[in-house]
Amino acid sequence: MEELDEPFSIRCARLRGDGARGLFSVFRMFRRSSQLMAVAIALPVAISLLPKDCADQKAGGQMTSQNNTAETVERGTWGGDHIRLEVTDSGAKVEYDCAHGTIDQEIVADAQGRFDVRGTQVREHGGPVRRGETADTHPARFSGTVEGNKMSLTVTETDTGTEIGTFTLGYGENGRIMKCR
Repeated sequence: MEELDEPFSIRCARLRGDGARGLFSVFRMFRRSSQLMAVAIALPVAISLLPKDCADQKAGGQMTSQNNTAETVERGTWGGDHIRLEVTDSGAKVEYDCAHGTIDQEIVADAQGRFDVRGTQVREHGGPVRRGETADTHPARFSGTVEGNKMSLTVTETDTGTEIGTFTLGYGENGRIMKCR
């Protein structure tokens, strides 16, 4: 087996005088060189791509990456004035001053942090709930944006077109709710 410890230029000069055997050696030398060159080029490229394929793990950040275009809203409590949102794997529970509701699907934001999901809105009233009273339930749209640990959420009853409100929530905050009495 031929040693390849000598410099490339010396190998080429030596191999030129070997005729056909030398030509075969040159091809073998270039093949080895091209394999090394391919590894030298491919390895840094592959390493530079790794962070793009890994989950986005932001300390204190409130979205986790599913891929480059969609992110799941962080599970846990989001709260603000007159609202508390408890995000789970399958959606969320919403509590307001005089209402409550559910989001019936996982909350996934697009690359710009926007989301638009469906659920229900149940209006409440002051005083006791009467026996046999039917809940004032409406289908609802929950749309908004998430940026870092802040969320803007707009709630609209889809059957009546009534906009319940737009709320600003913070991740890890309990919310300030005053229930109807």
